[in-house]
Amino acid sequence: MPRLFIALEIPADVATELTLHRGGLSGARWIDPSDYHVTLRFLGDVDRRMANDVDHMLSDLGAYPFEVTLDALGSFGGDKPRALFARVAPSRALTELQADVERQMRRLGMPAEGRKFVPHVTLARLRDTTPVELAHFLSLHPIVRPISFTARRVALMSSRDSTGGGPYVLEAAYPLGPSYPNRLPREVLRR
Repeated sequence: MPRLFIALEIPADVATELTLHRGGLSGARWIDPSDYHVTLRFLGDVDRRMANDVDHMLSDLGAYPFEVTLDALGSFGGDKPRALFARVAPSRALTELQADVERQMRRLGMPAEGRKFVPHVTLARLRDTTPVELAHFLSLHPIVRPISFTARRVALMSSRDSTGGGPYVLEAAYPLGPSYPNRLPREVLRR
């Protein structure tokens, strides 16, 4: 069973703009721009019944489209950098959507997410990159003007066995907006 996660997709024009920050960092394994996303909740390996329960829950989300802004580059890992990311500026709409998804996952019996929600778009996985190299890279690659887009749907995505960073598969999409049949025609995890 593939590993599932719930995310916001990154529009192609935004992904293209983010690719301007690629290159020039030793130890970076750059993520394919088509795999850029903002993770709302990682689910992991779930059975078909749970996947279908998640599908039904996502089709009933009460959120509306909202603006997402990427405003800075940053990293995870401190003295042992492991990822380079574009930071998502805090927003009430995003925080409320993620909290709603988390509450619904708990209702479905999923354990609580153990990590604090830090919205971001992973640009590269890092290996053997020193903090000095990373600091130098970040100083040369600021996001000068924030990059914004409207999140219009939530995605249920899967990842296949790999060393992190994709490839990811869109399993289903759920438009944000007023209450109406939000489902796009499909059956979750047909494969």
